[in-house]
Amino acid sequence: MKLLNRSALSVKPTQAFVDWINSLEPTVGEDDLTLDDVERESTVYLIPEMDSPEVLAAYVRERHLDLLENELSAWEEDARQWPEPLDWALFEQFLVVEHSYLALDLDDEVPLEISEIDDGLLLETDED
Repeated sequence: MKLLNRSALSVKPTQAFVDWINSLEPTVGEDDLTLDDVERESTVYLIPEMDSPEVLAAYVRERHLDLLENELSAWEEDARQWPEPLDWALFEQFLVVEHSYLALDLDDEVPLEISEIDDGLLLETDED
């Protein structure tokens, strides 16, 4: 087990976020996604080590648009379909952030690899 020099943010959707997802492609009844469905795909972000709640709050406030845009694009790549305005109020309405001061790597066999994110690889397109 290895201690990483990072803290972690777990970003989870709210019911308002799920309602927005379901509004993108209207379905009937059982085909709608639930909060439980979407929470299973929540994202963990490794962030710089944070030593106080105040520093963490400032960091999240500074990066809230990056987080919000990433979470929206995971469900809809066409930014014209995103709710507006993209601001702190929408972030608070759509997402819940949980913080962990420690991040541990339990895999003793495979070393961590660092890769730059290529958005084209993460998003499915109609061209596929």
